[in-house]
Amino acid sequence: MDSKKKEKEKEKEKDKDVIVYEKEMDMSSASRGVWLVKVPKYISSRWDKCPGNITAGQLNITRVQGQKSQVKLILSEAIMCLQEKGEEPIPKEHGLIVSHITSQTLGVFSQQTTPASANSPMETEKITFEGKVAQKLECRPTANASYMKLKRDCLIKAAQPTRIVKQLDRVVQSYKPISDHKHNKEFEEKKKAEGKKARDDKGKVMDMLFAAFEKHQYYNIKDLVKITNQPVTYLKEILKDVCVYNLKNPHKNMWELKPEYRHYKEEDKD
Repeated sequence: MDSKKKEKEKEKEKDKDVIVYEKEMDMSSASRGVWLVKVPKYISSRWDKCPGNITAGQLNITRVQGQKSQVKLILSEAIMCLQEKGEEPIPKEHGLIVSHITSQTLGVFSQQTTPASANSPMETEKITFEGKVAQKLECRPTANASYMKLKRDCLIKAAQPTRIVKQLDRVVQSYKPISDHKHNKEFEEKKKAEGKKARDDKGKVMDMLFAAFEKHQYYNIKDLVKITNQPVTYLKEILKDVCVYNLKNPHKNMWELKPEYRHYKEEDKD
């Protein structure tokens, strides 16, 4: 019973991670015209900071006969108050330059996520076509003294290097690069102390091997190198003459004396 419950819980967790997309797109607003507005970075950063229930600003449209309509964006007081310490104040009013789109067809889409519920255990994503872009607008602030100061500060910050060289007047406790590690030095010193392995007489090496195999029946090559203190290639040449290399379990990759050199009795096989 417990295993079945656990399996059901796992299936529910998997369903939570799965997002189902609706096949049909909502095109009820396909005939609506929308504006595509380009705003300065300082305005977009303020809009990103504000919560969703705050008014971002207002549009003021002035129509004059025989002239183009004048459009202004006036930021709300709530947006103007989202000023951090050391940050320059931003202009409140901005003019919007209108331009028509002739060679492109642009649209605005929105994506709405419906969280999982008792009726629907999986999240659903709904894509809506909000409208066709009818006009492009570019947001331009009034070139007054406050805006010029804001732009000057932005240029100074952009020109500052991200990394600065500083002269240290005290020892900094941190990890410093080293040319070699301690264990490498110890290994090199040990290697120098042992010296280069010299080839001993073949008979002497065979006597050491026979003495070792009197204690144990099987050895790997590393242990035999330590016992005889001989180069690996030279030792293998001697081992091929007096030993057998096992390729099967339970003594795989280990050396054993050939039957003619063994002095111990083999176990009786039933």
